[in-house]
Amino acid sequence: MTHAPAIIKVILGDNSSQRLNFQNGLPDSVSELVTEVQRQCGINTNFRLQFMDALFGNEFLNLTSVNEIQDRGTVKLIPITQASAPQCADIPSTSETALCNPSVDETSSMSSVCVDTDTLSTTVFETSSSRQFWPTFFHVPQFSFDAELKLERGNAAYKEKGTFLIPDPKLKSNILEGLVQEIVKYKVYATDKEFNIVGEALISKHPCLTEKGSLTGYAGWKASLKNKLAIYRTHLRKLGCPEVLVNSVKHKPADKANAAAAIKKPRRSEVNYCPPHPTGESDESLENLRVALLSEVKKNNNREVIRMKMEKTFSHRRYEVVRDTPMIQDFKARWPALFDVSEINAEFKRITTVALQSRFLSQIDMLSDKLLKVFQKRGGQIGRRLQSIMEPMAQDDDVDVGRECIIKGLCVYLNEDLGNLVKEYVYFRRSSWSWKAARYQ
Repeated sequence: MTHAPAIIKVILGDNSSQRLNFQNGLPDSVSELVTEVQRQCGINTNFRLQFMDALFGNEFLNLTSVNEIQDRGTVKLIPITQASAPQCADIPSTSETALCNPSVDETSSMSSVCVDTDTLSTTVFETSSSRQFWPTFFHVPQFSFDAELKLERGNAAYKEKGTFLIPDPKLKSNILEGLVQEIVKYKVYATDKEFNIVGEALISKHPCLTEKGSLTGYAGWKASLKNKLAIYRTHLRKLGCPEVLVNSVKHKPADKANAAAAIKKPRRSEVNYCPPHPTGESDESLENLRVALLSEVKKNNNREVIRMKMEKTFSHRRYEVVRDTPMIQDFKARWPALFDVSEINAEFKRITTVALQSRFLSQIDMLSDKLLKVFQKRGGQIGRRLQSIMEPMAQDDDVDVGRECIIKGLCVYLNEDLGNLVKEYVYFRRSSWSWKAARYQ
């Protein structure tokens, strides 16, 4: 029996993912799925698979049955060693090298806007200074060996006698340096709230460092940490770190020469706010690439070339946005390739590390049942309109049809004009899969 074609997204590593096509539908068993993943991704070492479970807030759980995933679902490869291999499944495991360097060509990943336009290969702008999202729970790092010995004894004394440790200058400097190095993994401009989180995490892990007489127990640590991070930013500016260099007096416009004026900091969702140029590239070389892009966008079937050049010029583009804050019209004239649905998704992921369109669609899928119940309770003229909009869902179980109905229904429920929301809708069907894309104003 031939099944309908299916597509799934496979996360290979932190900065690598790929789309897998199944012309005859998903395999019947996990082992067959693993074999197909190995074949299409060019992986020949062991791994286990996890699937994104909407019932648990889209967390990744171990895959034990193919029924747990569906068309356009997401699975993740988890490298495991022989010692930690799970006993419950015949699921092989993958080395980190194989995950980060898949041999299969990923150029086809840009051919479908809805499925995987935000999936990027290992990005060329990725550097050792790339940022991560601020964690829910701040991890206090391991300090130097002698510092850990002192803290271990201090914690033991605190637990036994309740005495606090007064750190010597060397220990305090070691602790502050370690905390700063951990903070800059996420951002170089931390907020007051984030300093509080670091302070709480520090005295929680090492209660002997709690400050006697302080309301919070870490007020002095917080003040010292702010000062230490400010000094570290000065050091980074001398090294040419773009994220702090953009705030130096020499790099500010003449009308904003005051060092305290208009300090540019990343917003909450911005992770790669102002990254450095790729190794071996300069402003001049990236500007030449930008000029070349102006002619590339005029060519047909040139999406992969555009994608690669847009990735490479990301740092140049971001520095321009952060430093000059150009008008949209001027920016569009300089970067016309950016104003395309696929590149908007890709640029959003470069900045925030979040897949915009797939995240939006997954949230729509997760909330669709609740939204349907809300629509059914609505009466009057709007209720009748909602009922007619939802009719295609009963006739067609296509996931795209369901998403379309939910989005349209939400507009009507909120008394918004559909004509003002949906600017363009394109439907295209091939023999093996369908592509639907909606562009919004």
